[in-house]
Amino acid sequence: MAQKRLVRVSLDRPTYAVCVLGTETVVDLHGCAPTGCKFFEICATPGVVVDLSCHPIKRSPSGISKCLLEAGVEMTVKMKAPSTLLNDQKVTISYFGPNSISTQALLYLTGVQISLDADVYRNGKVKPTNGKIDKRNWMWGPNGQGAILLVNCDKDSPKSSTVDAELEKVTSCKDLKDMSLMILSTQTPKNFFAQYELILHVSKFEMDKVRVFQADRKNLSTNYNMVLGPKMPSHVLTVLDGHQENIFYVEGLSFPDVNFSGLVSFTVSLMDISNLPVPKALLFQDTVVFRVAPWIMTPNTQAPQEVYVCRIYDNENFVESVTALVKKAKCKLTICPEEENRDDIWMQDEIEFGYIQAPHKIFPVVFDSPRNRGLKDFPIKTILGPDFGYVTREPSEDLITGLDSFGNLEVSPPVTVGNKKYPLGRILIGNSSYPRENSREMLKVLQDFLFAQKVQAPVKLFSDWLSVGHVDEFLSFVPAPDGKGFRLLLASPSACYKLFEEKQKEGHGEAKILEGVKSKGNMMIKDVLLDKTLREHNHYAESCIDWNREVLKEELGLTEQDIIDIPQLFHLKMSVSTNQLKAEALFPDMVNMLVLGKYLGIPKPFGPVINGRCCLEEKIQTLLEPLGLKCMFIDDYFSYHKRSGEVHCGTNVRRKPFLFKWWNMTP
Repeated sequence: MAQKRLVRVSLDRPTYAVCVLGTETVVDLHGCAPTGCKFFEICATPGVVVDLSCHPIKRSPSGISKCLLEAGVEMTVKMKAPSTLLNDQKVTISYFGPNSISTQALLYLTGVQISLDADVYRNGKVKPTNGKIDKRNWMWGPNGQGAILLVNCDKDSPKSSTVDAELEKVTSCKDLKDMSLMILSTQTPKNFFAQYELILHVSKFEMDKVRVFQADRKNLSTNYNMVLGPKMPSHVLTVLDGHQENIFYVEGLSFPDVNFSGLVSFTVSLMDISNLPVPKALLFQDTVVFRVAPWIMTPNTQAPQEVYVCRIYDNENFVESVTALVKKAKCKLTICPEEENRDDIWMQDEIEFGYIQAPHKIFPVVFDSPRNRGLKDFPIKTILGPDFGYVTREPSEDLITGLDSFGNLEVSPPVTVGNKKYPLGRILIGNSSYPRENSREMLKVLQDFLFAQKVQAPVKLFSDWLSVGHVDEFLSFVPAPDGKGFRLLLASPSACYKLFEEKQKEGHGEAKILEGVKSKGNMMIKDVLLDKTLREHNHYAESCIDWNREVLKEELGLTEQDIIDIPQLFHLKMSVSTNQLKAEALFPDMVNMLVLGKYLGIPKPFGPVINGRCCLEEKIQTLLEPLGLKCMFIDDYFSYHKRSGEVHCGTNVRRKPFLFKWWNMTP
């Protein structure tokens, strides 16, 4: 609701005031009351509603109310409709002294409509509220209110080399559709704006987060002038008398971040300029608040729409296998050629796909990691375009490590933890267990950005025990028809040892691992089980995974029934970058899989072949196929595994956005 305004009346001369529809004007009854006055009488013309905090002694059919003038008596006036002429409504206040002698104060009123509005009800429509709700408060939840703003981070003009938000002009009509409408509705009598003016403004602390455009009245279809934005916190509006709508287009320039809550307030101020050169006097303000839409990640359980993979000189078979899987899943495939990827095959590490959403528009946005290797230009040159946005965060001075690649950035499916619902899931990021020399942690600028989005409250996991250091090396999510609608897959050395022990008891102790890809030095099952050093390595790896297991159970509200242990062995090697022992997968890391609906692209483990079948593949099928999932094993041994990555590391997926609207949740 708009703030009330106080008007002081006088016995010496008439008082003139402007009343905006939907607001109340407080009239000072006591300031000019004669000494000894005991009673007052109010008479108002039909267009004025008078409210008194006292009970009239006498009220006549003509609308005259007589009251005791006591301390604490208050009077407010409201207008029923906009005025047709300046000062066409009147309130007469008659004061009565001890001898019933009357003196009068005259208050002339002009009623106007001024309403700054946006889609505060989040239904894709903008209608005047005229003071019916408080537009200054942005509220979460299905019964909440408040307008939503998109960061204009796509590129609608083929001639542009950057995102639309970096341009100080509207590039096309398509560009306007990325923006949110804000409408100023006014209705005033003739000659009103000869004495008054309207100023649209935004805080100086927020002006660099937004731009506001207004159509040029002389050329409404093609020319839009920037009226607010960086270094432009205010703009005096050219408004005509009578009934009028001024349409503004608002674009976001910045996502929520550590120094930006995402809230931006726009205010229109009515100023009295009738007494210039006396400074302008503030008469009325109407404010509407927008929240910039957050960047939202999509989990494996969301339907795949497009798969990305790199092609280089020696991964032809891998690309063919991914192509076959994508064909089964019936989604689009984009192959980044060698001349664009410059021998950088790690598509998962370079980018992460998400989306932004407002009631009027939704489009995908690619988050570009700061790793800046061969794929550095791919997101901007190939992915960024009309209705496909781009965002990145670059460190100022901090050293980039492997933990800043986006294999170390995952998101869970929707979960409920106690009474707290996370309908968009929770972001998972890997860090060190504690700060120490040579320990690695995801960059602060990345963590700040992810936490500031609010709707997918991040969970920190321990991933620095791994050589590469990514959470996707020990966990994944797959859809399921029962329970919570998904299963968490965790790499499990103990599950692998248990499987190998069973196979040895069955008489298969001499079956070898990696026999299909290594010509010599292949360990047999019995060798694996007797290797005490390898046992110690995997005991350590298991302890690290178990730490994360308990964190995930607590933070995602999971039970053991929601988790499937995937047999996997690790071994410790000296890391060149940290000069510390770090874990790597002994054979292709099966949990590092590509999930496309019910179709899974799993790294072919080359486990011991028993009775013509790889016992690791057979075990995975036994675990996952009862969920309705189809396991396809992809040979990535030389093209990815030997380079410290797997299928998931080498691919990426743009997925269908959630049906749930983010503003309906409570962070």
